[in-house]
Amino acid sequence: MRPGVRLACDVGSARIGLARSDAQGMMAVPLEAIRAGDDAIGAVVRAVSEWDAIDVYVGLPLHLSGAEGAAAGTAREWAGALAERTAVPVRLIDERLSTVQAQKALRAGGRSTRQSRSLIDSASAVVVLQSVLEQEQRTGRAPGERVRTRHDDATLEGKEEDQ
Repeated sequence: MRPGVRLACDVGSARIGLARSDAQGMMAVPLEAIRAGDDAIGAVVRAVSEWDAIDVYVGLPLHLSGAEGAAAGTAREWAGALAERTAVPVRLIDERLSTVQAQKALRAGGRSTRQSRSLIDSASAVVVLQSVLEQEQRTGRAPGERVRTRHDDATLEGKEEDQ
């Protein structure tokens, strides 16, 4: 498994939940959620720099059937904007049921849904990131769909022209 901190984002309309791993990629811990809005991407870019992250994972909220809806489209757009502003890979990762798992964990810890409202987004990001870490430990590869940027597209076009 590659050494280095990974970050995960759970994109919501009010807040962006954030989690990070330890440098060995073994355990995910919550960070303070970021208020959604104009500076949310800038705040994540600063977190990437602060934690010297090697990857950022953005939860992709698929329907149980696997189909994408409006929320998935929003997450894709947000991940694309983030990828354009950071030098580390941004990957989309299936986050089905992560909020449900986070709510169950918080309830098991004695918190009601009302008490947990401010924590649920980052707790969901922890669930997503822990899943990522377990997948990478099993396979040795970074999971998820890599978000392409304009820079990637220009590099690919340049390679095609060279051939």
